[in-house]
Amino acid sequence: MSISAQNAWDPQQLPPQDGKSFLVTGANAGVGYFTCEQLARAGAHVIMSGRSPHKLQAAHEALEARVPGASVETLLMDVANPGSIRAAAASVRGGLFQRSRLDGVVFNAGVVHTPKTRQITRDGRELVFATNALGHFVLGAELIVPLAKASSPRWTPRMVWLGSVSTRMGRYAPDDVQLEKGYSAWKAYVQSKVAVQALGLEADARLRDAGVPVDSVIAHPGYSIGGRTPIVKGVNEPRLMKRLRDTLQTPFSQGKERGADSVIRALIDPEVRSGDYWGPRMLTRGGPTMQRPSSTSSDPEVRRKLWEACEELSGLTWPLDKAAKAAR
Repeated sequence: MSISAQNAWDPQQLPPQDGKSFLVTGANAGVGYFTCEQLARAGAHVIMSGRSPHKLQAAHEALEARVPGASVETLLMDVANPGSIRAAAASVRGGLFQRSRLDGVVFNAGVVHTPKTRQITRDGRELVFATNALGHFVLGAELIVPLAKASSPRWTPRMVWLGSVSTRMGRYAPDDVQLEKGYSAWKAYVQSKVAVQALGLEADARLRDAGVPVDSVIAHPGYSIGGRTPIVKGVNEPRLMKRLRDTLQTPFSQGKERGADSVIRALIDPEVRSGDYWGPRMLTRGGPTMQRPSSTSSDPEVRRKLWEACEELSGLTWPLDKAAKAAR
């Protein structure tokens, strides 16, 4: 993409998205919520997904209050639970929502405040990796066919993977994805985000090789914090001390509504290409620009190993041949 095209993008004046339908995981708070709000303002139909029915309902109500006339539905899904993912995806494939097509999905849900000690899910997977990376691998496998069906000469459906600026702060090649040999909260988070970015890049390569008309793009929100984010009842209500503390970080931070800008551009900008990596212009803050992922997450061998590890842990392979046929 040319520099002029990058500078022409205005997050406050998004291209109309009328007629399109998008699914966002982890939509009840943070970057996920503001991604949904921006999509709704642009005229898209939004499926807000989350694991807590009460928090999801509060976010749904907040969005409808802030965007009158918004087209929005909710979908209960816990991305750390493969059974929950499969049930939710079956609802999407089964046409149980207002729109029968799916034009894009944002793999946003994740554990940010990682536990101090290693935690495992009910099916024995390390919690942070299962939530941030493995669950979205499973969801991608479940939704690749309906995404491919939505392709047309005018639109290529997209999946956007949520990376992190933290991947530049630690070279954790994920050989031990379950962190069975050694766990720390920081390593769990960074390694999971390296995995997310590697999976997004590997998905791009495999989709293109299989001739599946679905784009795989990665975006990171920079350093986006709650204390610099607008107060939204039921979604973002930081206490006074947090707002004061976060204000001290103004020179190198931004609100989560601005963190969503890179995600939105990666999802709907017609100039974005599969395999692109987007983030704030000044790395931790600023308007969305195309960037380079960390060397670890872009390493072909790391990408291959992670993909195969996710296949083994989930018992799933992406039905790429089926998706390619569905798009014809």
